[in-house]
Amino acid sequence: MKMESISRWICLAALAALTGCSSLDQHGPSAAVELFNGRNLDGWGHVLADAAVPRGQVWSVRDGILVCQGDPLGFLYTDRLFENFRLQVEYRWAPGAQPGNSGLFSRIQEYNRPLPRCVEVQLKRGSAGDVLGLQGVPVAASQPRYFHVAAHPVAGEIHGVGKLADAEAPAGEWNRVEILAQDSRYTVWINGQQVNDVTGVAEAPGPIGLQSEGGEIHFRRVAVTPLP
Repeated sequence: MKMESISRWICLAALAALTGCSSLDQHGPSAAVELFNGRNLDGWGHVLADAAVPRGQVWSVRDGILVCQGDPLGFLYTDRLFENFRLQVEYRWAPGAQPGNSGLFSRIQEYNRPLPRCVEVQLKRGSAGDVLGLQGVPVAASQPRYFHVAAHPVAGEIHGVGKLADAEAPAGEWNRVEILAQDSRYTVWINGQQVNDVTGVAEAPGPIGLQSEGGEIHFRRVAVTPLP
């Protein structure tokens, strides 16, 4: 991991402490923030498993779409922190290609590995809508569809809750994901259908992230509404 990434994380952590861990700042509680501007990756940092690979080889913007090649493993992360929020993301798997794996990260707590300590809403084909606590992030076990992986070789200890329903669009078509993170509760909708409602999720401020993990994926909107 490069020293500038470590320094950036230290600055973000200090900012959270000074502001009471709030992402509301001047935007107020009801203003949606477009995290992807459709032109470039301003406002985003990155971590990759192979630090020698340039960001542009993995993440690029084409005709207003954010394209992720999916290799090597890693993630983009925002330069702002969010704890309670409503996140709206539109994504698709590359048309004509085999759908792969990716995820939406939030409450990211570290940058020393390509799969960080965070809360993930899964986008993997067939599992979209699962909610996972990676690297030991707690999710309450006393709820339906809970599962636990003690020692995943990359994600560490996983606490997860499987989706309620499958609402993904056909491969290559656009999907709309909405995540409501309010205190210890995560509610997830895909294409207008509620697919998960999870309680007992660890609370902490952190960036929002987009994952690179083994499949070309496209994003055309990433917008967040900070909540108190």
